[in-house]
Amino acid sequence: MKIKEKEFENILQDLKSLAKEMGAIVRFERGDFKGGYCIIKENKMIVINKLSNTQRKVMTLAAALNELGVDKIYLPPKLREIIEEMGDNT
Repeated sequence: MKIKEKEFENILQDLKSLAKEMGAIVRFERGDFKGGYCIIKENKMIVINKLSNTQRKVMTLAAALNELGVDKIYLPPKLREIIEEMGDNT
C-alpha cells in the first residue's frame, strides 16, 4: 500500500483513537528505543519514541495494535490493511 507522507499524521490519530477504544494508553516518550506494547500494573500501554518520524510512529503503533489483537474488531478496510502491513514490517 502506498501512503502519502501527509496522510501519516491522520493515520496516527486514527490509530491512537483505536488504541484508546481498546483500553490501551499511548505514550510518546524520549529515549533510545523503538517502542511497542506492554502491560504495566495491569494497564495496557503502548510506548512510542517521541523522536521518531511520523511514519515510524505509525509503524510502531500498528505493530502494537496488531499484537494487542484487532481480529474481532470492526475496522475500516484501509485502517485494517495499514495495521496488517505495517505491523508486519517493524
